[in-house]
Amino acid sequence: MSGVLMTDRYLSPMTESDLDEVAIIERAAYEFPWTRGNFEDSLRNGYYGLCMRHVTGTLIGYCVLMPVVDEMHLLNLCVAPPAQGAGAGLSMLREAARLAQTQGLEGLLLEVRPSNHRAIRLYEQFGFVTIGRRKNYYPARHHAREDALVMRFSFAGEAVNGAR
Repeated sequence: MSGVLMTDRYLSPMTESDLDEVAIIERAAYEFPWTRGNFEDSLRNGYYGLCMRHVTGTLIGYCVLMPVVDEMHLLNLCVAPPAQGAGAGLSMLREAARLAQTQGLEGLLLEVRPSNHRAIRLYEQFGFVTIGRRKNYYPARHHAREDALVMRFSFAGEAVNGAR
């Protein structure tokens, strides 16, 4: 997977040298962030990591993907808070879908907090549908745990060129 150039940003494979920056954004974006070790383990286990950088080299987002049987599981997708709302998340979803399609997989699967309305809107805009709920999946501050919505995007013979 080589770097994919966009107008003012590009995607490239996540490497060990990206992880300090990734961890900084992760902590800024989430109340219960992944640790640097979680990202290290993901790369070591052969999962796909993508980094999106501005042409200046600044990291603005990343995602981690794990192929499972016939689907690509989107484990983590994050855009740095100052860069949110400018299309970076949608661009990373397009690349995740393209990567899954090139491997002959049938779709993308993910979990998302029901309280993460912005992410849910992004996934629905892309074409994901809610297919289930995992009880007590995420840690939460005011409640012991928060459920996860399980969402799926199926290729169903269509090319991925962006949101539906």
